[in-house]
Amino acid sequence: MNMLLKLSQWIDSLNESVGKLVMWLVLVTTLIATGNALAKYLLGEGSNAWLEAQWYGFGAMFLLGAGYTLRHNGHVRIDILYQRLSPKGQAWIDLLGGVLFLLPVAGLLTWLSWPLLVESLRINEMSPDAGGLARWPIKLLLPLGFGLLLLQGFSEIIKRIGVLTGDIPPINEKPAEEV
Repeated sequence: MNMLLKLSQWIDSLNESVGKLVMWLVLVTTLIATGNALAKYLLGEGSNAWLEAQWYGFGAMFLLGAGYTLRHNGHVRIDILYQRLSPKGQAWIDLLGGVLFLLPVAGLLTWLSWPLLVESLRINEMSPDAGGLARWPIKLLLPLGFGLLLLQGFSEIIKRIGVLTGDIPPINEKPAEEV
């Protein structure tokens, strides 16, 4: 179990680092959006490339931030019964949800998005809009983002097994909005 817990810590650290980079991406994307809007309305000079860069930034925030959000218990959850359960009961719910839903869906989306990236690279796919950007960078974010979510799902499952076996204390994280 110690090896699995070390793997879990490494995955947590990876998603923590990616999440902190994504926080900076929020600022960069906001600056791009503001600059593009100001250029369009004040100077009459809009840019499809800057507009698409803004879209890519927003996409990157959501895709790359999903694992970080899971790590910090920030995904939507229906807590009607969950909050009333003991820590071990909560661990069982998280474990079953991870194994039955999270891992299969994140794994499938990672797997299915890979051919989209490969094909985009193969044909050197570009935006159909004048002055638009290459499409492969945003398609790279699909398997990368879902892959990070899949890894964090494994980490959360390892931790819940640790709680159930008594190898680690119950996880008492508050949802992200309460932190």
